[in-house]
Amino acid sequence: MNQENSTVSNAVVHLDDDDFETSVIQSKQPVLVDFWADWCQPCHAMAPTIEALAGEYGGRVLIAKLDVDANPMTTHKYGIRGIPALLLFKDGQVEQRIVGVRPKEEIARIIENNL
Repeated sequence: MNQENSTVSNAVVHLDDDDFETSVIQSKQPVLVDFWADWCQPCHAMAPTIEALAGEYGGRVLIAKLDVDANPMTTHKYGIRGIPALLLFKDGQVEQRIVGVRPKEEIARIIENNL
């Protein structure tokens, strides 16, 4: 986990294959993971939305990003075939899967329904 982000409750946390289990599956709070890649223009289009959600839900929901190219094990495990893909985890389980660019309001509604 990116240490500089892990101490700030309203920052997007950057995950990797090594810390996914601890940070997401074992989390006591819901976790929204943005599966993305640097070459993906729609992923870059979603970035401001992800950051805004982290600011709004900091302390209640962990908002995280996972680079699919750098973390193939987790990407494969969750069957990520299209990006951006947002997976909402609650109690270690995938509660919701969103693929493609979506409006912030839609994602916020999904988060609210799982709080």
